[in-house]
Amino acid sequence: MLISTNTEADRQAIAAFQTATFWQQFRQEYVEVNGIRLHYVTGGSGEPVLLLPGWPQSWYAWRYVMPLLVAAGRRVIAVDPRGLGDSAHPADGYDMTTTANDIHQLIATLKLNESGPIDVVCHDIGSWIGYALAADWPEDVKRLALFDAALPGISPPPPSGIPTDEANVKSWHFAFNRLNDLPEILFTGRERELISWLFAAKSLKSWSITPADLEEYVRVNQLPGALRSALSYYRTGFSPASLAAARQRAEKKLLMPVLAVGAEGSVGDTLLTTLQQLAVEVKGGVIAGVGHYIPEEAPATLAGLLADFFIPSGSPTDGR
Repeated sequence: MLISTNTEADRQAIAAFQTATFWQQFRQEYVEVNGIRLHYVTGGSGEPVLLLPGWPQSWYAWRYVMPLLVAAGRRVIAVDPRGLGDSAHPADGYDMTTTANDIHQLIATLKLNESGPIDVVCHDIGSWIGYALAADWPEDVKRLALFDAALPGISPPPPSGIPTDEANVKSWHFAFNRLNDLPEILFTGRERELISWLFAAKSLKSWSITPADLEEYVRVNQLPGALRSALSYYRTGFSPASLAAARQRAEKKLLMPVLAVGAEGSVGDTLLTTLQQLAVEVKGGVIAGVGHYIPEEAPATLAGLLADFFIPSGSPTDGR
């Protein structure tokens, strides 16, 4: 299903973002879990919703979406997983069992699940972690929303042979980031050039990521250990042990409702078709006219999808 973008609402949400105003509504916090310090940004009140970002981003990827969720009556917690953003950059622990357990421990420590399981919303590598959390700790997750990702060991591999130019732009880094040493040699000191290229090549609305936003992403990716940590997600995630663990997770279907949404300019319907094999109750589609960075390119469209998804099945307004 092709999902139309609410272009005007998206533009308004992006234009409304002002740093000073944002920090009047949200605050930064840290929590110790599994021997490391995780950074998160939180605000609002009501039923909690947990947001997980991917690489080369941080919690900041959700900055346009977060005020919309608070306005809808939700308490928002946007987390930097280990090795990303301003969280700790340990030498190991980038397998999905460990990273999912980090989030499980965060949920327990912050008592987010005092009233029951919570909604979890994820993008990119955050979707790897979110899926593992839902599979390993299903009692934590009320509803799971995944945006624009391929799940290592589970999503269908690309066709053999030489990839098209379009496919190569989308996926070259999966193999490259797994190489030993070479990515560090080429990227260290060139984080700005790398991140600028990624945003330009993988977005269809690159204007949604401003020069100030780029500076924030460069900052967190230049922190000591940040590059090694990001690469470790790929090196560990595609290791034989991690691929075997992913396939084992896939043997037991998720029972909570799942929303799986890809971008027309990125994974398309691959995420939806993958989750249809992994969960009992799945809805989703493909957002038209956007690239990989959905939370920034189409924040109001994303928030609208979440609003509909969060309506309990069978309620009077379900399917409106």
